[in-house]
Amino acid sequence: MLWPVTQTGDQKPQLSTTGFELSWLQEHQTLYVDLPSPWSSAFRARTECSNNNGRFNCATVDCTSDQVACNGAGSILPATKAEITVAENRGQDFYDVSNVDDFNIPMSLTAQGGSGDYKTLGCLRNINHVCPSQLQQPGPSGNVIACKSACVAFNADRYCHLGDYLGDRYCFGVLFMPAPFRLVFNIKPFKE
Repeated sequence: MLWPVTQTGDQKPQLSTTGFELSWLQEHQTLYVDLPSPWSSAFRARTECSNNNGRFNCATVDCTSDQVACNGAGSILPATKAEITVAENRGQDFYDVSNVDDFNIPMSLTAQGGSGDYKTLGCLRNINHVCPSQLQQPGPSGNVIACKSACVAFNADRYCHLGDYLGDRYCFGVLFMPAPFRLVFNIKPFKE
């Protein structure tokens, strides 16, 4: 099972559903959601969720609402993130799949409708299988359920690009390149 969640930014309205369940057993299960304009949000997929004693919680991307719908509550990383921005007044829309913060599952994003040249974007490789041990997040059964960014794993300025490391002068990382995105896992320092 997979429990996607939406989290809206920039004071935009929440969607009609802020969390829902998809079953791995039902091939090609799809939920269509119409997006208002303007609108900006991130979609993340929660995994290893349970509903114990009336409290819904997840091993990855728990949104702390204690229910399937997040209703505007923030989520706890690590998480693969699909980002969508629908522009105002026929402006340019943007979408991407990001693993810069962290990774928990392979994800792709496909736009439908409209008149643009939309491409399917994403990271379809399971990075948990190649995640460096210091970045691994084990699940309840001991298996790797997520690969944390160095910023999340070590909470240090050098990996979070803060303090003395703020700006383009410093770049700390090892680059993994599953097409079409470059993923930054911030393990070894290097300068460009």
